Amino acid sequence: MDFTFTEEQLAAAEAARGVFAGVAPDAVPSPALTTGAVSEHFDRELWDRLAQADLLSLLLGEEYGGAGLDAIALCLVLRESAKVLARVPLLEHSAALATVQRYGSAELRDRLAARAGRGEPVLTVAASGRTGHDPAELAVTARRDGDAWVLDGVQTAVPWAYDAALVVVPARTEADRSVLALVAPGGEGAGAEGSGSGSGSAGVTVAEQVSTSGERLGELRLESARVAARDVVAADGAWEWLRELLVTGTCALALGVGERVLRMTAEYAGKREQFGHPIATFQAVAVQAADRYIDLRAMEATLWQAAWRIASGASGALPAAGDVAVAKIWAADGVRRVVQTAQHLHGGFGADTEYVLHRYHAWAKQIELALGGAGVHEEALGDLLAAHPLG
Repeated sequence: MDFTFTEEQLAAAEAARGVFAGVAPDAVPSPALTTGAVSEHFDRELWDRLAQADLLSLLLGEEYGGAGLDAIALCLVLRESAKVLARVPLLEHSAALATVQRYGSAELRDRLAARAGRGEPVLTVAASGRTGHDPAELAVTARRDGDAWVLDGVQTAVPWAYDAALVVVPARTEADRSVLALVAPGGEGAGAEGSGSGSGSAGVTVAEQVSTSGERLGELRLESARVAARDVVAADGAWEWLRELLVTGTCALALGVGERVLRMTAEYAGKREQFGHPIATFQAVAVQAADRYIDLRAMEATLWQAAWRIASGASGALPAAGDVAVAKIWAADGVRRVVQTAQHLHGGFGADTEYVLHRYHAWAKQIELALGGAGVHEEALGDLLAAHPLG
């Protein structure tokens, strides 16, 4: 594996830094002071700027108006977004769109890809299952009925469910296969221009939930919901590839949050004085900061390994899912340790709701557990090692 980024990947990261430069992490009410969601909708103005900068179509081919880049470029952009706590469905939208391009029918790609690459319709993914702890593809059943699929089940904690026109829902068929259904909470199909009202079409309802970071989520309930066959991706491997991309993107978000928090901590420790000296000069403080720096470098190395496996399709001793699991283990444990150390070194100042650090702490906790915490992925890695003995 070559850790050197291409000029195109670096250009995407540079464009992202330009778009995110003016984003304020505390632009919405604090989740610590809000009983409900911090906002009813995501940052639409920022979303439009991302579309204008062609950052929503990074993974699309040129025939759909995209840049034809890969998972590595997406993770570079996601890392920048997390540094400012950007409130946009960039990961879910990009991953869903890339999956449609890779596994969807030509007819579905032609209907959806170019428009979604411009930011409308907005796509999201139901990837948490019924409880957040069970496999998402087992939470919904799908059976074929003529020219449609009928879905039954529940998906919890769907991000941006009230803003998305289409939710990509993994479901299990009677033949024990996974399919991806593009469900419209607002009652429109994949070819529609609607933005999704969240009111629900026949058999589809959305109930409000709130994330640890204060964002508005939705519990998606499907009761004999019919989805046209043309809006279902039935290709083998589609859900597994989508989930690996989502998990890897979550690792990029963790890295961005961790890097920004460690920088904040270093700046604070360099200014805060005790006994006439900056606390950064104290050995105990320096050692803790150094340990967290090592965490970040491990998070970074495992992230790029996973992203490279997805982008290149290269073979290895384990399937790509093994590298993805390792990356999420480091991301989950690492980002937790970084924010906990930051809170400790900031002292009481870190708990001040007028200071932005507590927002990063809330985001870190959300990211740590999203799509499975470290324990979940350690178990998955153990299963892979048992099925693919090394040596």
